[in-house]
Amino acid sequence: MNRTGSSHLIRKVNLLFAVGFLTPSLAAAGNYIVGSLGNFDAANFEGQDAHGFEVQLEGIQPGDMTQPWTGNKYGQPVVEPYATGSYVRYQSPYDTQSHQFPATTIAKTPGINFSGTCYQWNPSYLTAGCDHFGIHLNYTAVSKATAVTYRWLLEDSANPGQLIGSANTVTVPTPNYYFQPPPLDQPTAPPVLVAEVQLPPPPPPPEPEPVPQYGDAAWMKVYKTELNREIELSELVSTNPDGTPNTLVPQDAAQVETDWVLMQPSPPPDGKHRQRGKYANQGSPHSGSRAVVRRYETYAYTGNYDPLTHEAVCGGDGSCNAPLDGELGDLLVAQMAAANIAVPSLSVSTSGNGSVVSNEKSINCGKTCSSSYEIGTVITLNASAGSGSIFTGWQGACQGTSPTCNVTVNDQITTSATFVSLFSVSAATSNSGTVTATPNGIDRTINCGKDCSAKFAQGTVVTFTAIPPAGKQFLGWSGDCAGTGNVCVVTVNKSMSVKASFSR
Repeated sequence: MNRTGSSHLIRKVNLLFAVGFLTPSLAAAGNYIVGSLGNFDAANFEGQDAHGFEVQLEGIQPGDMTQPWTGNKYGQPVVEPYATGSYVRYQSPYDTQSHQFPATTIAKTPGINFSGTCYQWNPSYLTAGCDHFGIHLNYTAVSKATAVTYRWLLEDSANPGQLIGSANTVTVPTPNYYFQPPPLDQPTAPPVLVAEVQLPPPPPPPEPEPVPQYGDAAWMKVYKTELNREIELSELVSTNPDGTPNTLVPQDAAQVETDWVLMQPSPPPDGKHRQRGKYANQGSPHSGSRAVVRRYETYAYTGNYDPLTHEAVCGGDGSCNAPLDGELGDLLVAQMAAANIAVPSLSVSTSGNGSVVSNEKSINCGKTCSSSYEIGTVITLNASAGSGSIFTGWQGACQGTSPTCNVTVNDQITTSATFVSLFSVSAATSNSGTVTATPNGIDRTINCGKDCSAKFAQGTVVTFTAIPPAGKQFLGWSGDCAGTGNVCVVTVNKSMSVKASFSR
């Protein structure tokens, strides 16, 4: 199959290729797209058997790609570069003995839904008339992709044993993700994640009297869900190997985000022609979300077209808000797409009487206990105990008992500081003798008769030992200790005092 990029129309479109790539993407401060990926099911409505599928990537070279989806009858695709891009071709070999292409995606029978049948593990896979494809770009290559075109590969009647891309292109909704920053007058509002689908423009009309032309229209339905973990490319399938629906991919009625929207490649804006080539879904991700997953379904538009411009002329009021009778055809493509996201923020909680302040003052907890940051920001937290309390340690992103902690904000980070009350504990003796205490107090060590009181944190277990002088006897404890054994153990939960009595 010898062909250069110049022999087929390449439609330029300003979007990111999202059929299985990972990309770190800076958007609004505190919210980042760290991965964007997708797999798609495509039905063969060419009216003849196909023997493969190609994706033409303008601006991409073989070194920009990693492992693609291979779970179909075509296996590993062939990557063929040309001067300004690459073809990725899932294609059948040719049997020179039988003069046939053994791997085939048969022509799809109209009127039969193919959802869930495009995978090797489905019993009807070989007769389903559809297949599942996906390409994975290196995250550093995403910005290079300037156009993406999809075609079925058909047998070239003029050259037996050769395949050629169909003159028809397959519309695969390919979302471009970005975070929209909050309004200037609402700086604390949560940023909005936008998933924008933009169709390539239609081909130019024929000369000499050009009339702006629309491409073929399609109805699009969008489902959405969110996950509390990142999702992988291999998980973006509509059914599991056991035939059950894959619950990671939204596809039931309760998950519909956009019921219907008419998409149609549209001529350049001139104030006269309706623009239907772009559509965006958006919303603030839920707290704790790590992946926003969508399923885009496109269906054939079977309504009327304007005979001059080929603009879809829907029935009813012409708004094309939903298909009317006779305007909805077969499912064409199901694209499973996802954005893996990080929401770099730092949240602090405190227990007890104390506060935590960040070095740049965005956090002053107990008043303001969380803040969003640029990814990778290093924040210094300082814990300060309130009156009558002491800082005892960190949990979460910070650890240890030092009141100062440095933390790198590269995701939703949480930490907590614990403060406990201080209580005065005192010892006394009757007659000569000594009382010691372990551990040491916060301010001093009890060794009574010299130092007879100290402060201890609530919950501290203190062991008192009564030591009589030579020739004398320990007689017993009073106060918060009791008994005649020379060792007494107490747990500090209030101001406490003990007294050891010795013989004269």
